[in-house]
Order: sequence, then structure tokens, then C-alpha cells
Amino acid sequence: MDRAQKEKVVEELGQIFASSGVVVVAHYEGMTVAQMQDLRARMREAGGSVRVAKNTLAKIALEGKPCESMGKLLTGMTVLAFSEDPVAAAKVSVDYAKANDKFAILGGAMGTEALDPAGVKTVAAMPSREELIAQIASCIGAPASNIAGAIGAPASNIAGILKTLEEREAA
Repeated sequence: MDRAQKEKVVEELGQIFASSGVVVVAHYEGMTVAQMQDLRARMREAGGSVRVAKNTLAKIALEGKPCESMGKLLTGMTVLAFSEDPVAAAKVSVDYAKANDKFAILGGAMGTEALDPAGVKTVAAMPSREELIAQIASCIGAPASNIAGAIGAPASNIAGILKTLEEREAA
């Protein structure tokens, strides 16, 4: 790789570190090409990406970024999993690590916060952006449905009482 290519990789990695909601660093030593393709497919499905890069180039790209403290994790055969959604990459990584013992999560970063493996698992347990939006929408919609039910309830109660009175008169 010549100098121009290295500079391009450093620039791309710098953009990843600056714009991603979460970056997960993991060892992938011993994984087959098929396993790596499976990981990439799962990550793409969740809206994230996977990137393998030289650790020295990644450390250069980290300089001056909010997640610079993550540089100490970049040793050995590392892979970077990242996504704009602050939860997606962590969820996919943790799920994949459960199924594949050759994929070991070292840690990562979420904004300016460095994460250890337990921190990545905690982030993975959080609801995703879509789940949070659905929960908020249901909370907003619940009072409206309760009001509609309360308004409709007296009418149905009156109808039931009238029916009962008619049945008594008929008998």
C-alpha cells in the first residue's frame, strides 16, 4: 500500500470514528471467510458496517477524535463494527459473539465514552432507535385511546341498561 492509499484509508477511518454512533472493536482471529461474510451481512441488515484496517492506520485516524481513548484496544487481528444508530452495531456484535467463539469483543466507543466488553453488552441491551420511537408513539397514543374509550363507555352502559329494562318489561 503506497502513501496515498494509506492517507485515503486514514481519512475514511477518521470519518467513521467521527460520524458513528457506536464503534465496536473485536478480535476475529480464526474466523473463516464465510463467517466474516455472515457477520457483514448481519451488520448490513441492521444498518451498520464492518471494516478491517491496519491498527497503526486506525490509531492515526483516531488522533483528535472524541473516541481517541479506544486506541489501546487496537492490537492483534481487530475488526471494527460501526453504525450511526448507537445500538445496532453493538447488538449485532454481541449476538454474533454468542454464536461464534472466534469473534471476541474487546470494547469500543460510543461518542466520547470508551466502552469495555461489559459496556458494549449494556449498550446492546438498550432498545434501538426504532423501538424507542415505537414506545414513545404508543405512550402518546395511549391517552387518546383511553379518552375515546371513556367517551364511548357511557353510551354502551346506557344501551345495556335500556336493554335490561326492556327485557324486564317484556317479562
